[in-house]
Amino acid sequence: MRKNVGSHSGRMFSDKKWILPFFASLIISMSLVLTAILGLLSSDGGGEQSPFEIISFKRSEDSSGYFVESDIEKSLNVSVVKREAPRSAYLISGTKGDSHRMMRTLEAVYHPRNQYILHLDLEAPPRERLELANAVKADPIFRGVENVRVMSQSNLVTYKGPTMIACTLQAIAILLKESSEWDWFINLSASDYPLMTQDDLLHVFSNLSRNLNFIEHTRIAGWKLNQRARPIIIDPALYLSKKSDLALTTQRRTLPTSFKLFTGSAWVVLTRSFVEYCIWGWDNFPRTMLMYYTNFISSPEGYFHTVICNTEEFHHTAINHDLHYIAWDTPPKQHPISLTVKDFDKMVKSKALFARKFAKEDPVLDKIDKELLGRTHRFSPGAWCVGNTDGGADPCSVRGNDTMFRPGPGAERLRELLQVLLSKESLSKQCL
Repeated sequence: MRKNVGSHSGRMFSDKKWILPFFASLIISMSLVLTAILGLLSSDGGGEQSPFEIISFKRSEDSSGYFVESDIEKSLNVSVVKREAPRSAYLISGTKGDSHRMMRTLEAVYHPRNQYILHLDLEAPPRERLELANAVKADPIFRGVENVRVMSQSNLVTYKGPTMIACTLQAIAILLKESSEWDWFINLSASDYPLMTQDDLLHVFSNLSRNLNFIEHTRIAGWKLNQRARPIIIDPALYLSKKSDLALTTQRRTLPTSFKLFTGSAWVVLTRSFVEYCIWGWDNFPRTMLMYYTNFISSPEGYFHTVICNTEEFHHTAINHDLHYIAWDTPPKQHPISLTVKDFDKMVKSKALFARKFAKEDPVLDKIDKELLGRTHRFSPGAWCVGNTDGGADPCSVRGNDTMFRPGPGAERLRELLQVLLSKESLSKQCL
């Protein structure tokens, strides 16, 4: 018996056939590990630059600190020593026929300190997408600052399905990889428009805690549990090249017990630290939620909301407002009311940063340009515009110091809104 065992063992280890597969698998494993490490290192801004490469800025502060009540009390205190001026990262999205509206929104919210990424979905013809990319590439301001890019990979986006969230996360991942510094992520569509200048926004946000997330949210309850949380859907846009309605399955899911479901506005102003958590996910929860919301009706109105309100590190940073003015029918329909001139006063009184939705070239946009943004040329004016205005020249054709701001009435409106949102009464309603 022993002889047989020994002989068998000897043959096993003397057989050299296992050596080649072993070393091949070892080399492949080491290559994968090195590729992952190099990928993480290159995400800090390394690598070959593209024509739309966003310039890098040295990080001046640690953004990993937690939001505490003292931050709220200090955030609107003018005596607090100002930190480096903030930067925002914008995603502006559109579909077929939206390229001109996207450019108008881009120019209205443009500031050299910010980063911008434009996405025309797959329904837009290649020619329109190429024209948009060429317009950005040929623009002397965008080319000089290098902070505007057009996503070369287009996705088919349906609002009610998970494709909108997929596109948003992809844009955030690109911004995190290509930009070394920004503080807030803001998503807008071609039908959105600002109600104040970027100088107003950046001036007020200069004294805010960099850990505040503006995301309208509420617990899913009542009819929404049955109509949104229980159905299982399939979004054909994940598999097809043309938009079509969601496919409903006959099965219905049970409600989760390990986390609470939240819903709210699809339009958000999120901190870099939170979206990094959603992308990198140092625990599995963001990925688990992404899989859960893949088959969920109206995923854009629930994914970020559920992640932030079920994460101990971030739930106390959620300010229950999307900084938008949006008007709805009674009872509300899937899409909001299109805003017109008759809604202008309501928009101003809301003190919101943005409003939606607007029809193409609606006259109210010209009224906003003239009375709220002060636009006489392409961009909303700011302290960074130091060019000569003689003969009707564009002052923003010459860039000055982008850390200086010239706030107007919009800054005061935003400040008043934030005082309400950061009150103890409002903060007591976080993630309830």
